[in-house]
Amino acid sequence: MTTFVYDVTMTCSGCSGAVTRVLNKLQGVDSFQVVLDTQKVTVESSTLTQDEILAVIQKTGKAAKVAA
Repeated sequence: MTTFVYDVTMTCSGCSGAVTRVLNKLQGVDSFQVVLDTQKVTVESSTLTQDEILAVIQKTGKAAKVAA
């Protein structure tokens, strides 16, 4: 299993809720954590790539990038 961390611009619970919803539906996600206070999303997956997960997060309309 691989852990990926993303910086995602989330300003409210609706923003974090949108990210949570798409990750709940994404097959191949083993676990994830969305933290509004730090604007970080951590995803664990053994089958998805970093770019595949990033693309799904970006489809919510939120600015997202791989965390440094």
